[in-house]
This record gives sequence, structure tokens and C-alpha cells, in this order.
Amino acid sequence: MDHAQQLEKQYHFQVYNRFPVTLEKGLGARVWDTNGVEYIDALAGIAVNNLGHCHPAIVSAIKEQADKLLHVSNFYYTEAQSEFIERLSYLSGLERVFLCNSGAEAMEGAIKLARKWGHQQGKTGNIISLAKGFHGRTVTTITMSSENYQEGFAPLAPGFKKAPFNDLEALEQLVDKDTVAIAFELIQGNSGVHVAEQEFVKKVRQLCDDLNILLIIDEVQTGVARTGKFWCYEHYGIKPDIVAAAKALAGGIPVGAVMAKEEIASALTYGNHGTTFGGNPFACAVGNACLKTIQKENMVEQAAEKGEYMMDQIRQKTAGSDKVVDVRGLGLMIGVELTVPGRPVVEKMFEQRVLSNAAGGNVLRIVPPLVISQQDIDNVVDVLAESL
Repeated sequence: MDHAQQLEKQYHFQVYNRFPVTLEKGLGARVWDTNGVEYIDALAGIAVNNLGHCHPAIVSAIKEQADKLLHVSNFYYTEAQSEFIERLSYLSGLERVFLCNSGAEAMEGAIKLARKWGHQQGKTGNIISLAKGFHGRTVTTITMSSENYQEGFAPLAPGFKKAPFNDLEALEQLVDKDTVAIAFELIQGNSGVHVAEQEFVKKVRQLCDDLNILLIIDEVQTGVARTGKFWCYEHYGIKPDIVAAAKALAGGIPVGAVMAKEEIASALTYGNHGTTFGGNPFACAVGNACLKTIQKENMVEQAAEKGEYMMDQIRQKTAGSDKVVDVRGLGLMIGVELTVPGRPVVEKMFEQRVLSNAAGGNVLRIVPPLVISQQDIDNVVDVLAESL
């Protein structure tokens, strides 16, 4: 155990089951520890470093903005913020944007907006989420998430119900004209990369339209080109009423966003919501550089092509294994479901210098930087198969 690890054990809340390595630097899809050992990063900071580590555009934006202005609060305008919200509105097709610092904050903002809108509509009903989802670590967002995140934190927030994933009939039993919103991820990352079915999503959109219910899509993990579309909802041909995003929006710098239709966003007025750090010029400048680069370097197309190739390679290389149940996902958000626990496989991959993750107990979650090379994809797949 090195000095950094000793200090963490002594001072940090012991809430993370960390791997015994202290990382020091990164470049592209590679990272190095303090002993100079090199790893392929197939986790990307949990789908954050979509442009990889130390991308020149991100590094340049950080340096340039650090020399100018870091923070002023939202009592004032900054060019970086105004440009960032314009870009997010254009990319999402939603007219209004609120900036915050994380995915949990974005979901909290989306729920708060939905509640206020609901009150104006005379609605006092529930917000419905889907079972086995994950929306953050606040009391409200764990209420919406899987039960294993809730133990020991009661009483939970009232006004929430859950329906099974991909089960329209069960969802219809829970909603009525008093229901405020339906909120879910199109790919449930933390519970094992479960993909929403096309027919289910389209019928949920229609259900929301029929009963004047808001459709909130959590794009925190799926957004910013990860799935082979800029937003995952583009795969389904729908337009949400509210979208929550974060993670990859600024290439590793914390930023979150709530995007909403004009007629819904207008429910919040002066003093209804706010943030000290959200939308600071530093995060927004880096976010602008990130989103420009995602488009300039065709990351959407790259994620789609590399993801299809990687899933095909995993299927081929594990075809003879009785441990693999399914390989699924969209773009470079990939789940490999196993008949055995995932963590020991992840530990074997770590021993062979590949960083990965287990989700939902028995699923390997593969979410590498979108800039990963074909050679590194091949290496990851070989290590995965050998580790199994």
C-alpha cells in the first residue's frame, strides 16, 4: 500500500471498493500508475472521458480559461456559459437549459421542474421511474433507483412509484391523468446495461402525450455520443420533455445540465431554482471545447462503428464459453452478462492491465473512451476472454 492509499484509508469516508493502484497520468485510452505500469482504460471514468485522457482540445481549453476567469456566480453573464447553453439547446432540440455540476443534480433539477409544472397543471400524483434504474445518490434520486441503494436511508421521499423495465402493461396500471412524469434511462447502466425496447419507448411517449405526463430521459451515462448517437433517445425517434445530462459533457470536468421544452421550463421563475457553481465559465469553456471536438472528430460515428466491432469480437472470442449469457448494448456502452459474478473477472482483467467494471453483480460493463483504437479494442477483448 503506497502513501496515497494509506492516506485514503486514514481520512476518506470508506465508501469505495477501490483497486490497489494509484493512477498518475493518462493519454487517450491509456493510463499509467505511480510505478509506471501502463493500463488500457475500458471504463473511461465510468463513461466520462469520452474523448480519452488529456485530449489536446480539452487540455488547451483548461489552460486558456484558467488564465481568464474561473468563477463569478450566476449573478452575471459569461460568454462561455451562453455559448454552452446555446450548443446544448441545438444538440438536444430543447429550448431551455439549466446548468449544474453532476448527474444527481441534473436529475434533482428535472424532478423539481416536473413538480412545479405539475402543480401548475393541477396534478398532485406520482413520478414514475423504472425498476433497476439508477439516477444518483441523493435521497430523492435513490428513491427513484434500485432498492439496493436505499437500505438504511429511510424515510425516503414520497411521491414516487416504480414500474418494471420494458413492461408497458404494468406501467399503464400505475399512471393516470394525475401522474406528473415518467422518468428512466434508455440503457440502465448500473444494473447491467439493460437496453429499453423500441416499442416500449415509443408507446411510453404516446402514453405521456395522451395523459399530459412529462417524459424525463436520464442521459447522464448514455449521452454525448456514447451509444452511437449524440443522445440515446435519437435511436428511438422520440423527443423527451426533459433531459438530464452530465458525465461526458466536459471531457472530465464536472458539469451537469437539465434541458427542457420552453413551455415546461417556464414553470420555474426567478428564485425557484439555482446553483453557486453550476454554469461557471471554467466548466462551460471546457464543455464547449468538448462538444465541438465530439462533432469535429465524428465521435458519434466512431462510437457506433467501434461498438459494433467490439460487440462482434466479444461474441466471437467468447463463443465457446459457458460463462457468457449475452452481449448487448448500443455503441460503446456494452454489457457482457455472465453466469458467474463479474467482480472476479474484472480483477483478472486488472491483473492483465485492463481497467473495467462489473455492474448488476454478473455483468461486465465496457465503456471505454470513444477514441480507443481498434488494436486496444482487440487487446481488451482478448484479455476479457482470457480472464473468463
